[in-house]
Amino acid sequence: MSRNAPPRHGRTATALVAAALVAGAVVAAPAQAAPPQQVDPQAPDFGPNVTIFDPSMPLSEISTELDALAVRQRDAEMSEDRYAVYFLPGDYGTDEQPLQFEVGYYTEVAGLGASPADVSVNGAIEVYNRCLTDGGTGNCIALVNFWRTISNLSIDVNGTGQDGCRASANFWAVSQAVSMRRLDISGANVSLQDYCTNGPQYASGGFIADSRLPFTINGSQQQWLVRNSDVTAGWSNAVWNQVFAGTEGAPDDSTFPEPPYTTIDETPISREKPYLFVDEAGNYAVRVPAAQTDTRGITWAEGMTPGRTVPITDFFIATPDDSVQEINAALARGSNLLLTPGVYDIDETIRVKRADTVVLGMGHATLTATGGAVAMDVADVPGVVIAGVTFDAGTELSPVLLRVGTANGEHGTGSAARAAESNPTTLSDVYVRVGGPHIGKVDTAIEVHSDHVLIDHAWIWRADHGIEGFTEGVNGDTDRWHTNTGRNGIIVTGDDVTATGLFVEHFQQRNTLWEGDGGTVILYQNELPYDPPTQADWTQPDGTLGYPGYTVADDVTSHELFGAGVYVFNQNDPSIVTENGFSVPDVEGVRLHHIMTVNLSAGTIRHVVNGVGGQVDNSNTGAPAFIVDYPAP
Repeated sequence: MSRNAPPRHGRTATALVAAALVAGAVVAAPAQAAPPQQVDPQAPDFGPNVTIFDPSMPLSEISTELDALAVRQRDAEMSEDRYAVYFLPGDYGTDEQPLQFEVGYYTEVAGLGASPADVSVNGAIEVYNRCLTDGGTGNCIALVNFWRTISNLSIDVNGTGQDGCRASANFWAVSQAVSMRRLDISGANVSLQDYCTNGPQYASGGFIADSRLPFTINGSQQQWLVRNSDVTAGWSNAVWNQVFAGTEGAPDDSTFPEPPYTTIDETPISREKPYLFVDEAGNYAVRVPAAQTDTRGITWAEGMTPGRTVPITDFFIATPDDSVQEINAALARGSNLLLTPGVYDIDETIRVKRADTVVLGMGHATLTATGGAVAMDVADVPGVVIAGVTFDAGTELSPVLLRVGTANGEHGTGSAARAAESNPTTLSDVYVRVGGPHIGKVDTAIEVHSDHVLIDHAWIWRADHGIEGFTEGVNGDTDRWHTNTGRNGIIVTGDDVTATGLFVEHFQQRNTLWEGDGGTVILYQNELPYDPPTQADWTQPDGTLGYPGYTVADDVTSHELFGAGVYVFNQNDPSIVTENGFSVPDVEGVRLHHIMTVNLSAGTIRHVVNGVGGQVDNSNTGAPAFIVDYPAP
């Protein structure tokens, strides 16, 4: 094993990448001024929390390292540890001796090939339930299996040596802030629920993109988005809100809500997440996929994913020891930014000003705002990609954690607007946390003011549980409402903004407020806050009871939403009422498809949208109120 750089004995393995490269597919980004940081293209220093495996290593050594990491991170929900594990091109595991391991909190696992076929794992890469009571045998759930990533490899599922139940599938029992991307899985089934433990086995994920899957068991998953993938081998069932966009073999949705599938034939706009790989010469680089419109299926079926390749030498490789001033200086010189695993204290704003800048986080790199700082500001320029980055609110109030574009600014016309439309600023696997390991305070977590922004999988979470300051009282946690504060989750003022996979939870007023025209959202999931102490705390200034989980502003003339749910669990006071789960203007251009509300165990939502739809309350816990289309055709 080698950390931070390819093993010396693994150099020949990179030749396997060459077969996947299409002639002319690698196009270097425009040359930039050389940054003062010197990066070895064949052995970049990624720091102590990155492990790179070579196929010539003994499998027992690889397994020992991965098992130790899984044990370290299995229950590390609120820790500051961050890790990335990469596999150089080649084969890992055999029919007789498979490579089987678990993925814990804040862990990224990825192949370093140009194609998923370049890294092949014979075995299983899995996430199981956490059993939280009775000495690790009771209350077995995946509801808090957050913050982990798997991508860019092939898995031939092999359960040799596992017990009968564990050998029946590759288990991926997860919830929010977990992505599967660029996977080619074959062999046994994939299960998104861990049915091998005691109950209740609940799960609340999740997101898959650009992947080819075997038969997939959805199980107890409450909501899921599968985008631009292949599920022709079969999909087992749905619970509340299963959405498929641009996916081969997606289930028919003509009988919604029985079952509650939402199927969109083509994804209107998509851009796959950038990924690290090693080229045929043994040099590290980042592939930045191009934005595409009206897409269906995987991007790598006929060769390398369309896009551009940026050499690793064009990146400033940051560590938590680097100051914001150093990071901004590198960005100003024209470097892209690679954030190695760790927690970064951000005491002033990271400013991304140049078009086509790539900011890529490794191993769930986390930017924690300190002193009330805005952690990152992205200018009104096209083509910026922010991917794999978590934003964490600090203990002093920040106005916003991630801002894209300028509020009330000029967003460009003519050629500038066309550039943004064909090359949108993109947020991929971008997560926000307000509270958890410490109290967090923010006014609005994310603001999007630029036009033509693409949000591809985001979880924006005001924490409902945690460590510091999360004291449970007799009637739930009443302190949290006043100490762990977040007024709004996401506000979108830009026009023609698209979100594929938007999860926003527990904010104290507007979880999502959409003020721009031309917006499109595919899969939306929301839980209203658990912790309003009283109805007065959860009432709007005009007297309306509660705040909708999804609000489109009154002056918006065009907006479309596909597959959405708003859930209520008023833990502190089950008598609290929310008037509507969704609120939108009643105009011809605003349309909602396949939406629902549900009571998880406490509280009431009177209507699904605008006074329409059935009430969910303590008398029908777990039974959603569905609306097929609003307004009705």
